Amino acid sequence: MSQERRIGDVILKVDNVSLAFGGVKALTNITFDVCEGEVRSIIGPNGAGKSSMLNCINGFYKPTEGIITFKGESHSQMETHQAASQGIARTFQNIALFKGMTTLDNVMTGRNLKMRKNFLWQSLYYGPAMREELEHREAAERVIDFLEIESIRKTVVGRLPYGLQKRVELARALAAEPDMLLLDEPMAGMNYEEKEDMCRYILDVNDEFGTTIVLIEHDMSVVMDISDRVVVLDYGQKIADGDPDEVRANQRVIDAYLGVQHD
Repeated sequence: MSQERRIGDVILKVDNVSLAFGGVKALTNITFDVCEGEVRSIIGPNGAGKSSMLNCINGFYKPTEGIITFKGESHSQMETHQAASQGIARTFQNIALFKGMTTLDNVMTGRNLKMRKNFLWQSLYYGPAMREELEHREAAERVIDFLEIESIRKTVVGRLPYGLQKRVELARALAAEPDMLLLDEPMAGMNYEEKEDMCRYILDVNDEFGTTIVLIEHDMSVVMDISDRVVVLDYGQKIADGDPDEVRANQRVIDAYLGVQHD
């Protein structure tokens, strides 16, 4: 599938990143890159450090060592607001929505960084602030239409089934118009049909908007089908990196997933 994509230059570079919590090493000297427009998957057994890696990329965790470079700007410790303002959006392994708000209101929160009027203007909801609100609402509605969730736009998300909540979370991240979208197990807990739908939406986002995707996913059939390149972590270390066929045939990857012990 990588031949069909519009792959550009490197947009993200992770260089010798390590992360430790006290004496526990979560990541050790991880290096890989992500090219503009590709779908890049991070895989590995439970506890391999995959979510920790995403947390370092968008500033939730501060690496102990190493450099992260995004769009040519290097950081030893990326801040969350820097990541968001530079064009990195994120979904989470555990759904992080405002359960008491509607789908539309949740998606609108993804527009916060795009809003230019100050709190006073917004509280007055008059003139320029009202026009800006309407513009952002239109942008949110376009995302809702794109992900085919129009029928639940006014539904409180806490009442929605799990698969639709995952789609709403994707919509909120997409509403920020990111250059890079970090997806942490977007298909976890879904049935076969829901996974098929989510795969289609992820590829549509990549194709229609040119959004670079960095994806954590446990379903290997999904990973091998939609990824351009795959990096494999095990016990916080990188053990493989390449296209899906290379990774699938790598003996270290096979051993890691089978739990093979070596002397």
